[in-house]
Amino acid sequence: MEFGRIQFTKPASFRHLLGLFATAFLKRRKIYDYTHLEPGTDYVFEAIGQGKTGQMTGCGKGITPGDRLILSQAGENVEYQVEEISYYANPSIMWTALLTKISPVKDAR
Repeated sequence: MEFGRIQFTKPASFRHLLGLFATAFLKRRKIYDYTHLEPGTDYVFEAIGQGKTGQMTGCGKGITPGDRLILSQAGENVEYQVEEISYYANPSIMWTALLTKISPVKDAR
């Protein structure tokens, strides 16, 4: 009479999973300051969702989901988180992204 089999998972696979989780949690979010750039010339930002989200087209390398962008809007600096980003094929530094508003940035002066 057989009741079932117990299958043991190799410890290496647990270590592998822990490594993946650690890499994801330890990845530092980068902050990109676009306040010195000219809106409409250096980048295009369009507010959607009553200003809580936005669509932006700009240039830069290495920007990934979870990173943050600081933009100057109506005289104040506003921080957005990158939710999705797609890079153009040519030029490869040009991208379009979906952003979510985090908060106005307090002036450190």
